[in-house]
Amino acid sequence: MPADLEEKTDRYSEMLADALDAAEPAAPPGTPLGEAAAETYEMADSYLADGRHFRETDDPVNALASFSYGYGWLDAGVRFGLFEIPEETDLFTTEGGAP
Repeated sequence: MPADLEEKTDRYSEMLADALDAAEPAAPPGTPLGEAAAETYEMADSYLADGRHFRETDDPVNALASFSYGYGWLDAGVRFGLFEIPEETDLFTTEGGAP
């Protein structure tokens, strides 16, 4: 049975917002890795804002795509070691941020 577009869009919106709250930069600001973490976080946060805009304009397909892209950026940052995440979280594809 296919997933309901509205339910899936809501779920991905919440998942991305929660993931942004959980991710903490792993390197100090001003370092190359710190800058990469900041840029990655900014991309994910921008996709969250874009997705919310698309939801407000009744465009759930682009909203879901934006939430998915934002989550992908953040999850990749976790896999690359740019962010520290709580060990008990199931928001990311790795446990505790370790690849």
